[in-house]
Amino acid sequence: MKQAVFSIFGENSNPNHLTKMGKLLLVVAVAIASFIVAESLVCNKCSFGLLGYCMNAANETCTGNNNTCFTTVSTFPSLSSFKGFNQQGCTSNYTFCGTVYASTFLGVDFNSYYSCCNATDRCNPVVSAAPSSKMALSAAIGASILAFMFSM
Repeated sequence: MKQAVFSIFGENSNPNHLTKMGKLLLVVAVAIASFIVAESLVCNKCSFGLLGYCMNAANETCTGNNNTCFTTVSTFPSLSSFKGFNQQGCTSNYTFCGTVYASTFLGVDFNSYYSCCNATDRCNPVVSAAPSSKMALSAAIGASILAFMFSM
């Protein structure tokens, strides 16, 4: 009695073709999966940073067209010791990458430095200040609050 082998290759396909096709499909599936995983870039996220210290540091997984990490640091040339403000996260806007944007805010000149990367996860280094700067900021805020409370 003769058995017929039915497959997508025809009635009398060679079983070796099936194993070759299975291996090919496995390779294609692995390649597609690796592209999907590779697109999920993770960046350091900071919605608002002051004096080089991020107030709400976190990680952000880039999705869709947002496939580049960025860091923006805004400084004031007239205040050389002031570290300024910073932001970090994912972006799809590449036009500012590697540029310096000069502007004025309330009559004071400032420069914003934009840097981008997409080579590895968290390629945009965490922007943070030295502990002494953090302590100085905390002391200044505390003194301001106390002065305000006692002036009432």
